[in-house]
Amino acid sequence: MSEDELAQVRKSTPHFFWELFKSTFLISAFTVGGGFVIIPLLRAKYVDEYGWLDDKETLNLVSIAQSMPGVVACNSAIMLGYRMAGLAGTLTALFATILPPLITISIISCFYELFANNEYVRYALKGMQCGATAIIVNVAYDLLKKQLKKKLALPLAIIAGTFIANYCFDINIMLLVVLDGLIGLALMRGSKYN
Repeated sequence: MSEDELAQVRKSTPHFFWELFKSTFLISAFTVGGGFVIIPLLRAKYVDEYGWLDDKETLNLVSIAQSMPGVVACNSAIMLGYRMAGLAGTLTALFATILPPLITISIISCFYELFANNEYVRYALKGMQCGATAIIVNVAYDLLKKQLKKKLALPLAIIAGTFIANYCFDINIMLLVVLDGLIGLALMRGSKYN
């Protein structure tokens, strides 16, 4: 069955839309820190649990979402929803993605004075920052481990060069991402890099 035929089957199944809504809602609700924090959550839900994507498709989706203007979670939801069930899938995934932050911000705005000066809220936010950092380190470790297994010099040189340029020379990470993308486009088109 082709991807278009699968999309047609999904469009006619209310259960699929509930699963899409629920999964994107949960990912949005628990993605604290944005950006690359979303990768392990997308992978756990869409690759491991549902089998809707594979690892490469997930990384491609996040790479494209990261390079587009806007919030990575929303960009990812738009692309995933469209890929899975066209416009209806896009609207479902996008609504489920923006709903948790909307609820959270609405609650915080109602009780702003209590939250602004609350010591426990500050501790909770610091804990979330630590958790987001741990997730990013885990993703970086997994990606490095995969590249070490392939034993290809160019990807390892790009990883090391990017780390050194950002950490030691404080070069802007967005500039490095663009530079890495151009290097990949120019030098990593061969099938051995897939």
